[in-house]
Amino acid sequence: MMTLDDEQAAARAWFEELRDRICAEFEAIEREAGSDAGFDYTPWDRVDPSGGPGGGGVRGVMKGRVFEKVGVNVSTVGGTFEGEFGKTIHGAGDDPRFFATGISLVAHMANPHVPAVHMNTRFLVTTKRWFGGGADLNPPLPIAEDTEDFHATLARACAAHDPEHYPRFKQWADDYFYIPHRQVHRGVGGIFYDHLEGDFARNFAFTQDVGRAFLDAYPRIVRRRMDMPFSEADVAEQRAWRGRYAEFNLVYDRGTLFGLKTGGNIDAILMSLPPLATWA
Repeated sequence: MMTLDDEQAAARAWFEELRDRICAEFEAIEREAGSDAGFDYTPWDRVDPSGGPGGGGVRGVMKGRVFEKVGVNVSTVGGTFEGEFGKTIHGAGDDPRFFATGISLVAHMANPHVPAVHMNTRFLVTTKRWFGGGADLNPPLPIAEDTEDFHATLARACAAHDPEHYPRFKQWADDYFYIPHRQVHRGVGGIFYDHLEGDFARNFAFTQDVGRAFLDAYPRIVRRRMDMPFSEADVAEQRAWRGRYAEFNLVYDRGTLFGLKTGGNIDAILMSLPPLATWA
């Protein structure tokens, strides 16, 4: 059993609360569509390389009428980084001990007009303590109204804390969610931040507001688009776009690498992969 300090426990409790609120809202959308789909939850445990307890998490997955596949995972893990990987992590170059807790969400939608989405927020402890995360919209068939709504909601959340947050974190997302070998962005962006350290209470409050902003914006966009008619050509475009999404997550995504390098649950780590994709 891992022992958590007050900050670690508060962060974990928030991520689990946010998971519950998001899953309830997504299940409500399924009910509105006449579906009885719900999340299946699978707990998992991790053993640290030292042989001691390494924490664990819960993988939540729903496959429904609106959400073709959505995963909402929470995890709280800790122990010691193995080998050289720790040297790549903020604050772990000389001391490989770490703690991490967070929520990770990816939704792939049945209707190609409903954007896929990614959201992740986390709290990490090495010799330093920081928050990171963000949210980004990934429409196979972009609609300007949805892109503007998503960004405006995140911008308001950022502005309540620091006027520099949104422009800085938007650019960070644009730079991060980019597929170099195709020279295209993965989606229409959002915000991404990392190494937000110093004032725990202030940074925690911001991270909470990022989660609340996501819960405000994304369900509204889903409800706006989930009943739109679509064609076979739209589905073909969606599946080709999903192939690019998979390429990014398997080749470039740091969260995927972190999960694999720290002995996380494979199914939880790879829940971000789409159910159906094509490479023409």
